[in-house]
Amino acid sequence: MYLSSTQMLKGIIDGCVLAIIKDKEVYGYELAEKLEAYGFESFSEGTIYPMLMRMQREELVTATFKKSTAGPRRKYYSLTQKGEEELQQFIYRWKQLQQSVNQVLRFESDD
Repeated sequence: MYLSSTQMLKGIIDGCVLAIIKDKEVYGYELAEKLEAYGFESFSEGTIYPMLMRMQREELVTATFKKSTAGPRRKYYSLTQKGEEELQQFIYRWKQLQQSVNQVLRFESDD
């Protein structure tokens, strides 16, 4: 089965979002900018906010409104304990996957 890069990224982005939020609470647009700065393709608000709302429903993140110096209040997201646990599981799974793929690529490139 062939996975498109979009399909492959879907689960990876969730883990990356949790990692970004872990160190500092962020608002949606800021999160999109951070992802783009890390080299992920542009994320629109139509992508980021539904993902954050889903994560909030799953109790991985919590949101609070704070005053903004540039306009209306912003909704800031931070990691919950459940989100921290999910991040740790993602990191474990990512390391396992990365190790397996690297082994295959090294093996296959030796031919």
